[in-house]
Amino acid sequence: MTTAYDIPADNMIKNVAEKLKKNEHINPPVWAAHVKTGVHKELPPIDTEWWYTRCAAVLRTVYTEGPIGVERLRSVYGGVKNKGVNPSKKAKGSGSIARESLQQLESAGFVRKLKSGRVLAPAGQSFMDNTAHETKNELVEKIPGLAKY
Repeated sequence: MTTAYDIPADNMIKNVAEKLKKNEHINPPVWAAHVKTGVHKELPPIDTEWWYTRCAAVLRTVYTEGPIGVERLRSVYGGVKNKGVNPSKKAKGSGSIARESLQQLESAGFVRKLKSGRVLAPAGQSFMDNTAHETKNELVEKIPGLAKY
């Protein structure tokens, strides 16, 4: 069976985001249209559907690195803060975005909470594996040489 480890992340995240748009539990908060994704950013995201992409990326991160908490997710989605003339420094991403996306994924049944952080629930595991299998089939149609893998 194909897993999320076998598929390129960008293709996997794109397909998972498309499926999350259809889920009634995953909705962008009211403030999502105006918020930056971290202190290292100057503007909010240009893509209007960025919330679904971030939730898909968080779900894949929980799949590959779980158990994981909000603080580690802030580090994953952080970046480099430009300090002008001074040397640049690492900055963490937004904690409210990470927290809210984890809460929505938890209410959808894809993630569950443990004492050490959040891990994938069985429904989330099957959702990610099925999406990985579909993504692999799409890639094989585009590039037939991938069928041997």
